Amino acid sequence: MSSIFESPDLAPEEVAARLLVTASALDDLTLADAVKVVAYMRPKRIKSGTVFIQEGEIRQNDYMLLVLEGDIAVENAMPGLNESMVVNIMGPGHLIGEMGLLDGSPRSATCTATTEIYAAVLSRAALMRLLKDEPRVGARLLLAISRRMADRLRETTRKLRTFAQMNKALQQELQVGMNNRTGFDTPKRR
Repeated sequence: MSSIFESPDLAPEEVAARLLVTASALDDLTLADAVKVVAYMRPKRIKSGTVFIQEGEIRQNDYMLLVLEGDIAVENAMPGLNESMVVNIMGPGHLIGEMGLLDGSPRSATCTATTEIYAAVLSRAALMRLLKDEPRVGARLLLAISRRMADRLRETTRKLRTFAQMNKALQQELQVGMNNRTGFDTPKRR
């Protein structure tokens, strides 16, 4: 597969702006807004196999990446086990690290470049400059990020409800199995 940077029909900034307004990124922004936001971003190349975000990391976590090219495995640690599970694969047009950009809290997942990655990075310092220089664009960017995070929270809540329903059904099945095994189905009335 050839790189968007090897034979560009569009300047890398234009590619980044177009990817920023896709459904997997921030489709609430206009292309004109995205062009202004991209001007505050810096390019970043990440080698294949590199772990560039570590779950729980508390330093250098005040930025987000827009994936321009390549694939990233997103993993979460499995509680009580000494392993992790891939929960998502993200490619061009995906944003990673928006929560860190906004609040600088510890990273919520580990991200590994499964291929060579070309990305555009927006740091919190650059976001603050954008808010000062282009307050309306900055406000629309923050609203778009907030909406994206709210959508993710709603999806996570939906998944948790489904998991809770499955867990309840499993518990009921286990109880029936245990009752049958021990002969304590239901007390017989006399």
